[in-house]
Amino acid sequence: MTPTEQLTTIVATVLTGLVAGTYFAYATSVMLALRRLDDRTFIEVMQKINITIQNPAFFAAFFGAPTFAAVTVGLQASNGDASGWTIAALALNIAALLITTAANIPLNNALDAAGEPATIAEPGKVRDRFERAWNAWNATRGVALVAAVVCLGIALRGR
Repeated sequence: MTPTEQLTTIVATVLTGLVAGTYFAYATSVMLALRRLDDRTFIEVMQKINITIQNPAFFAAFFGAPTFAAVTVGLQASNGDASGWTIAALALNIAALLITTAANIPLNNALDAAGEPATIAEPGKVRDRFERAWNAWNATRGVALVAAVVCLGIALRGR
């Protein structure tokens, strides 16, 4: 692995780990705490979280992880030595990105479209349509990113 490939792999690993950690934190604390709230409060808090997660620090990691994994694969391929581990990490990063854009974000948007929590006619139904599905997809993307971190770690050790 060239020094440039090593650097991009390290950056990809760190960024992937940060995003995986975000999803892990949701699964192991945030969503567990929110589970204890009444329906309207749950909806209100999730609506606010879905706005605040959209910030430069999160976006840098969220988009940077697959970008740096792709750069690493590209560098390795140009040297005729693409690692199966970095290719797998890229695929897993892309899978997590697709899960987020195809499942979690539409669920977030539907929750937001439900309106002001105080005026929702049946907040329990809104929550039911959101919570279980969102948690399942969050766990799935989190597992994919943990696997990507493992692949990148193996790549850094030297195939």
